[in-house]
Amino acid sequence: FMETTRKRDVYQIVTDRIIAQLEKGVVSWKQNWRKAGAPMNLSTGKSYRGINVLLLASLGFEQNCFLTLNQLMEFGGTVKNGEKPSPVVYWKTFDREVKENGDQPKRKPVLRYYSVYNITQCEGIPQKDVPNPVKDFNPIQSCEDIVANMTDRPEIAHNGNEAFYSPKLDFVNMPPKEYFNDEESYYGTLFHELIHSTGHPKRLSRKELADETDSRESYSAEELIAELGACFLSAYGRIEVKHFKNNVSYIQFWLKELRNDNRVIVYASTHAQKAVDFILGIKPVTVAKEDAL
Repeated sequence: FMETTRKRDVYQIVTDRIIAQLEKGVVSWKQNWRKAGAPMNLSTGKSYRGINVLLLASLGFEQNCFLTLNQLMEFGGTVKNGEKPSPVVYWKTFDREVKENGDQPKRKPVLRYYSVYNITQCEGIPQKDVPNPVKDFNPIQSCEDIVANMTDRPEIAHNGNEAFYSPKLDFVNMPPKEYFNDEESYYGTLFHELIHSTGHPKRLSRKELADETDSRESYSAEELIAELGACFLSAYGRIEVKHFKNNVSYIQFWLKELRNDNRVIVYASTHAQKAVDFILGIKPVTVAKEDAL
């Protein structure tokens, strides 16, 4: 491998990398889908260990296969224009100087790093050398029916490694089904994005989705609507709710929101139910005021 000779604080490099991912909302150990198993070196076939697993897994690539520049050149490949490498850290041992009293030199481990590229950042690697990350996916018919029967359903694409709904283009993107840890996680994530799609102007025209100011209030409300709606749809699909976000920061955030405004949960659940009814094709029912209590 090519070791960098620049004198930089490797501990700070690692910390900066993790902070940058957290600021993007990426918590690698909480993702619902896998890329290509544990991060590994394509040339040696060995899995990375320790902090390198966290550093590389949090980058969000479709396949967790990496190469140094020298290894890439051995495959006959090149780095795509504009792509930047990622650090991999390791311990290197140095001999301390011999002391005047004749003591033997002591071995001192020092943290160092070198750079690697993900295979998707490269081109020219023979296809036969790239592993296939496919795993079996067993569709759940009750969930498939919910998706298939949705009125005015947006296009659903399976590209890349992100799950999102694009209001501008009116389509849902999902990671490939085979990348998810299990079927329930796939459908829970898809339900979340479909709930978002109901807010489009041609469907329920939800003001939170249409807010172009990116206000914190609108974003928070829309996310809670999508989370609750995904839970409701999971119940209709008779699957375990595995999608609901449960990392500490997320829970603390919503505790704060709910304590500041006790109307939030009622408001969000009402709109979540409307979104679920739209997806399931359930007509709204007019209820007498006294019966609603």
